[in-house]
Amino acid sequence: MRKRIDDDALPIEVDSAGISAYHQGEPADIRMLTAAREHGYRITHRSRRVRRSDFALFDMIVAMDDSNYDDLMEMAATSEEENKIVKISRFFTDKSITYVPDPYYGGANGFTRVIGMLEDAVGNMINFVAENRKN
Repeated sequence: MRKRIDDDALPIEVDSAGISAYHQGEPADIRMLTAAREHGYRITHRSRRVRRSDFALFDMIVAMDDSNYDDLMEMAATSEEENKIVKISRFFTDKSITYVPDPYYGGANGFTRVIGMLEDAVGNMINFVAENRKN
């Protein structure tokens, strides 16, 4: 998403964070770095955990699966914060896809699959953000 935002000079701030702090401060998995590079992306982000301040900083917090969604909803302190949380499946062109699988315990092909899923969702997500800014 960051590449698309930069390429199109869009006034959107984006960040990435996880529910767990297990890999906090570490770079992306080498398999993800490789798959990303093969698709023209450069990942420099280091893992971080979702912070309470994220609910104040961002207008939308996107959950990759139902478990992440539930965890984020538990973190939300108000209904306003709950309303910021959306499932990524909302943005997939193929509505039969309901979540982004965690490729960590699989092979390199899983990372490539995840990139494809995210590429599909990003355009729809950017359109959604643009529409909501008009309103």
